[in-house]
Amino acid sequence: MGVITVAELKPSISGKRSFRPSSSARHVTEWPISDVSSDLTIEIGTASFALHKFPLVSRSGRIRKLLLEAKDSNSNSNSNSKVSRLNLSSIPGGSQAFELAAKFCYGVNIEIAMSNVGMLRCAAHFLEMTEEYSDKNLESRTEAYLKDAVLTSIPNSISVLHHCETLVPFTEEINLVSRIINAIANNACKEQLTSGLSKLEHNFPSGGDAAEMSPDWWGKLLTKLNLDFFQRVLSAVKSKGLKQDLITRILINYAQNSLQLGLVTRDPQLVTQLDSHKKQRVTVETISGLLPTQSRKSTVPMAFLSSLLKSAISTSASTSCRSDLERRIGLQLDQAILEDILIPANAHGNSHSHSPLYDTDSVLRIFSIFLNLDEDDDDHENDEMMYDFDSPGSPKQSSIIKVSKLLDNYLAEVALDSNMTPSKLIALAELLPDHARMVYDGLYRAVDIFLKVHPNMKDSERYRLCKTIDCQKLSQEACSHAAQNERLPVQMAVQVLYFEQIRLRNAMNGVGSHNQLLFGSMNGHRAGSGAGSGCISPRDNYASVRRENRELKLEVARMRMRLTDLEKDHVSMKQELVKSHPANRLFKSFTKKLSRLNALFRIRDTKPKPNSDSRFLFQKRRRHSVS
Repeated sequence: MGVITVAELKPSISGKRSFRPSSSARHVTEWPISDVSSDLTIEIGTASFALHKFPLVSRSGRIRKLLLEAKDSNSNSNSNSKVSRLNLSSIPGGSQAFELAAKFCYGVNIEIAMSNVGMLRCAAHFLEMTEEYSDKNLESRTEAYLKDAVLTSIPNSISVLHHCETLVPFTEEINLVSRIINAIANNACKEQLTSGLSKLEHNFPSGGDAAEMSPDWWGKLLTKLNLDFFQRVLSAVKSKGLKQDLITRILINYAQNSLQLGLVTRDPQLVTQLDSHKKQRVTVETISGLLPTQSRKSTVPMAFLSSLLKSAISTSASTSCRSDLERRIGLQLDQAILEDILIPANAHGNSHSHSPLYDTDSVLRIFSIFLNLDEDDDDHENDEMMYDFDSPGSPKQSSIIKVSKLLDNYLAEVALDSNMTPSKLIALAELLPDHARMVYDGLYRAVDIFLKVHPNMKDSERYRLCKTIDCQKLSQEACSHAAQNERLPVQMAVQVLYFEQIRLRNAMNGVGSHNQLLFGSMNGHRAGSGAGSGCISPRDNYASVRRENRELKLEVARMRMRLTDLEKDHVSMKQELVKSHPANRLFKSFTKKLSRLNALFRIRDTKPKPNSDSRFLFQKRRRHSVS
């Protein structure tokens, strides 16, 4: 503001001095003209005010006390100075606040507004401008404005609270911040109640009225507050009973504004970068602590939790903060998509170039939380379950199937990282229980990608990784690919061929109940009937049995065609493997068994068809074998 001189002493014709505003202050002040020279100088920082004692002493108790102390010190030192000097640099609001207070003491009508009421209230308290020294003093004037115009309105309260951020700790001394926050909380709860009642009365209006009645309209105004005031406001509205979904919306709004602005900052100075990094970390930890109570039916969106966890990892937030976010994501993991769990590794913690791209440890903990919670909840939910846990139609099983597909997609994505270690991929692949994966095609795809990206893997690691795949639950397409996949260990290729032959034999013999899920991957309708057969009573009607019989015949016909192709592939594979691998005895015995199997198929083709009664008994027996 510079040096502000309220009055400038100039000699007049009569020898007296007139009291006029200086040229530097005329554009902001219109002080009354006075013939009395200044006898008091107030210094505030680099600004100084040449004033008079009487108007200030008549309204300010602090200035009165300071002048009395100065008078006593001057009398003791025998000083004859007529002009007193006071330094009030510690006044809240600085020279701007004092200038308005001084005008008020001179009787100038000042305008109290949202932008200066907090500053004037603190200045009045600092200068002790109370009713004890003058009626309708500045303190009572500002209090009346606060009660009438600020505390009754949420937007005005938030605006004044925002201007109070630079006035701490003076606002705490007069309890101004707490009063404004309590007013916001009370008015927000009233707004929530009024909004609910108006919706009932107007039958949920649409269009512009609905937008005006949005219950969280005031929450967007909170983004202008600093983190400390925002935290106090949100804690207050939570204690008053504001709905969880409204609190969640407010948190998301604030996080998107504060964290987004921080993340795009690119300051070349290291100190500034460290300060920004620290602010982001504090913001993430604070917002995480303000989230609603953890539950599977939480109102917090999965995308927001994922973004918050990614920010927590990138800013090196506390372990408790990360653990809390991981648990929240684990509770709602069946609602996640691949992007939600693709969590980048902390670039600050991993400075070397061979570090993985993704934080698989965090994802491993998240999936473990989901699976452990399912186990813990079994005892509490048995009375409410109307079907078995392993039934594909049960909610818990359907959630696990979703999570298994999500994990397989995640494995396929992280397998592309050349810095991913086999041990971490194996740990993730072995995480799910056996009943979680109906088909292992997704896991096989991830393993194949990993083997392709990591061609120099040890044979022991390659074998251990492939052991995570259940060859009996591979689809026909996956089996065909695995049988010709040179990246797989020989043991697994043989195992795939072996189970493929068993599947064909069972299909030809009609024993397909144990491997219905495998056939179901080739025929969607078949998968549905096989999955549900465990819940059907033995008294099913004859029509369903005939329908399954027709489906089985179609499968057998397809298997016969497939058998011809496999014989050709087997002969060529046998020749190659015998030359390149010492395990000749195994393939010789395998060839003999295959020949016997072919002979058995030919014999079965020449046999007469059974009559309808025997066929019906066979089908009925097959139905009872499904479990």
